[in-house]
Amino acid sequence: MTQNADGAVSKTAQHQLGRTLRRLRHEKGMSLQELAGRSGVSVGMISQIERDLANPSMRVLTAIRRALNVPIQEMFGEHPQEQGKTVDPPFVRRLEDRPHIDLGSLKKELLTSGGHHNLQIMILKIDPGGESGNTALSYPAEKGGLVLSGELVLKVGGQEARLKQGDSFVFDSVLPHSFRNTSDRPAEILWIIGAVQFDRHL
Repeated sequence: MTQNADGAVSKTAQHQLGRTLRRLRHEKGMSLQELAGRSGVSVGMISQIERDLANPSMRVLTAIRRALNVPIQEMFGEHPQEQGKTVDPPFVRRLEDRPHIDLGSLKKELLTSGGHHNLQIMILKIDPGGESGNTALSYPAEKGGLVLSGELVLKVGGQEARLKQGDSFVFDSVLPHSFRNTSDRPAEILWIIGAVQFDRHL
């Protein structure tokens, strides 16, 4: 996956996400207007994402995924019918089989094995200046993580902390939260989400 000079993801890098979103929306039988109404994301923004013309923030991607009511694996381009074709047990995810989503300054690498899980594990790679979005996230889940390298400024419920390599955290995802990398080095975060039973969350 590649980026151009201003940090935006190239069409080659972004194509899979746009194609995946469009496929999921069609499979759910939802129009752009219906998905916009359910997610709170504008029709124009969804259309731009599907046509590889915009990079969604973490907040926007989460809102769309929740409106589609699909597990996180499908947003990474994994099809349910493809799961279970490997010789490995279903609880295993091999290094070479990790799916990725490239959102420009934020990249996600899925560690959770295939299938439906209430616990999701991934690695977030955040470039200098990268952030979760302009609006804080908030939905029922528990989140935790570990700073593997670099630094992260994490804000939860009005409180803010600068986390460095080796620091860890856990918080209630109902509280408005956001993060950003204000340093001049990339940050790598082990990110864990324990979703409530009735839904899967990103």
